[in-house]
This record gives sequence, C-alpha cells and structure tokens, in this order.
Amino acid sequence: MKLQPDQSDVQSISGYGPGWVGVNGDRITHSVIIGSKGQRIAWPAVRFEDLGPEHFAQLAALDSEVVIFGSGTRIRFPQPAWLRPLMERRIGVETMDTAAACRTYNILAQEGRSVAAALLLEPAV
Repeated sequence: MKLQPDQSDVQSISGYGPGWVGVNGDRITHSVIIGSKGQRIAWPAVRFEDLGPEHFAQLAALDSEVVIFGSGTRIRFPQPAWLRPLMERRIGVETMDTAAACRTYNILAQEGRSVAAALLLEPAV
C-alpha cells in the first residue's frame, strides 16, 4: 500500500508491503525502528520469536513519548516483563500489526508527537 502524508519535515512511512516498508522513499527490507526525530535504526529480529527484553530496552533509550510496536503480519503482544524499561520511563506502548503501526505512526508524527515505530518485517512468503 502506498501512503501519501501531508507535506512535513517529519520522517514518514511512504508505503509498505509484505517484507518491506518505505521511509521517505527508501525501501527497507529488515525490521527497523523509525522515529519522528529522524531515527532509523536496524532492529535485529526477523521473527516475533526472535524478540526479547533487549529489543524493548533499546526502544526505551529513544526517550519517545509513545512507541508503536508493529508485531508483523498479525497482532502478537510482547511479554509484559519486556515492557518494564518503557513503563519505568513512562513511555506509552501500543501493539498492532505492522501495517496498522505504519499508518498510526504517520498520524502521530504528523501531529508533532514524539513517536517511534518498532516495525517487525517478516520475510515475504
């Protein structure tokens, strides 16, 4: 799906599909963290089962207001203990499938919110 956000200086997700996401016109084919402050960080996980507490500790270090976790092609929730670093910093976390996370990130970023999207990009089948 192609997305067309309003004109803005904020980093936005320009499209997504199975195994990829477009960020400001660049095609990314690995799991990634996208931040409204310009962050674009490779997230070392290929499958949901690869995730652990260290992945969510990395998100807490970004110091965003809210984190949108895109759990892949279907919604899957992280273990509550993994979210502790985010809760301790009072960072909100919302979990949804990756397609919904892309759309939600764009909306919040365009509103000027300090948001990060942690997108699990599973290989296309």
